[in-house]
Amino acid sequence: MILTELRTTTREFAQATGWEPKPEGLCRGEICVPAPGALSADGSLDVAIAAARLGMPLVEDADHGVWSLGPATLSGKSLNTAVAADPELMNFDGSPFRLSSLRGKKVILVAWSSY
Repeated sequence: MILTELRTTTREFAQATGWEPKPEGLCRGEICVPAPGALSADGSLDVAIAAARLGMPLVEDADHGVWSLGPATLSGKSLNTAVAADPELMNFDGSPFRLSSLRGKKVILVAWSSY
């Protein structure tokens, strides 16, 4: 979600994030996270408070006056999934190679870039 200010409507927040602000907190399905102070009496939502309660990364570009709000993790430290991508790479011979062929083995990936 891209923002030009840290207050938004509850409708816009729900459409962009899937979390519906309610009097009991921020809810998605049956899960509700208490977020005291996030919901104002005028119906607006304090995005910084909501982000902190849901573990959503919130970054600011001060030069352009915009914020970016990332997806919720509830703890702020977990991934949505632990499944790694399975890209097809080329080995030294130029033959295709998939990481999934190493399933069950310990793997270390080393990346390098010239820039």
